[in-house]
Amino acid sequence: QVRLVESGGALVQPGGSLRLSCAASGMIFRLYVMGWYRQAPGKQREGVSCISTGEGETYYADSVKGRFTISTDKAKTTVYLQMNSLKPEDTAVYYCAADNLASLVRRGVGPLDDDFGSWGQGTQVTVSS
Repeated sequence: QVRLVESGGALVQPGGSLRLSCAASGMIFRLYVMGWYRQAPGKQREGVSCISTGEGETYYADSVKGRFTISTDKAKTTVYLQMNSLKPEDTAVYYCAADNLASLVRRGVGPLDDDFGSWGQGTQVTVSS
């Protein structure tokens, strides 16, 4: 059973930085796509970034390109989201998600689509002065 545990959310001032972590277990890490999603109050959940852990291919939402960086530590089976130049509109609960790459391809789920099979509990990021 896949288990995802996020950490690193906090209150930060505009222009600041945060690094979110998601520790994964119960899966063959190199066969999975890992994603970060966020949901702001009153809004739908949106894809932020994802990475194929085997190939290292990355995808970003236009709203975070150039500011956020996704990466993995395969030895620790952990995915990170480095967030720089944070803006108030980045305020949201951030969720880690995971799914098997072959399964995603078979189901026609594209990068940043909200149809991953496993989800973490979320971590709050608040950007405010």
